[in-house]
Amino acid sequence: MVRKPKTGGEPMFRGRYEYTIDSKGRVSIPSKFKEILIQQYDERLVITNYDLCLVAFPHQEWSVIEEKVKNLSTLNKEARAFLRFFYSSGIDCEIDRQGRVLIPQSLRDYANLQKDVIVVGSGKKIEIWNKERWDEEFRKSQESFDRVTDTLTNFGF
Repeated sequence: MVRKPKTGGEPMFRGRYEYTIDSKGRVSIPSKFKEILIQQYDERLVITNYDLCLVAFPHQEWSVIEEKVKNLSTLNKEARAFLRFFYSSGIDCEIDRQGRVLIPQSLRDYANLQKDVIVVGSGKKIEIWNKERWDEEFRKSQESFDRVTDTLTNFGF
């Protein structure tokens, strides 16, 4: 008798995929990510700028973020700056029939998306990177991996 492995809860976005952004600014969403969107959410994403890349949240996850940040004090200068930066670029985007999402020019400019892009699963969100920036960020992550692992071990991971 073959048993299916038990899953550890809801599916998360993981893995990295290389794509080319087309001349209209469309990027393919990996089929595995699209499956998760269909099963867990819907096919709407909110894309915004963050940390020199773009981050795409399923619409329902974006709503959770909005709920959490609505209590930030706008009297705090850093909170205002964060809200302006994060919200001002948030764009509702839908996946087309070919599994692509159209990224507005302002977001492509921010993330320097011109040709080769990396689409990365990051838990409950999807990151979209310029390939050169991703390669550099990944290299930095590799260099600090042992130190980060030691820190996480101290927290019980």
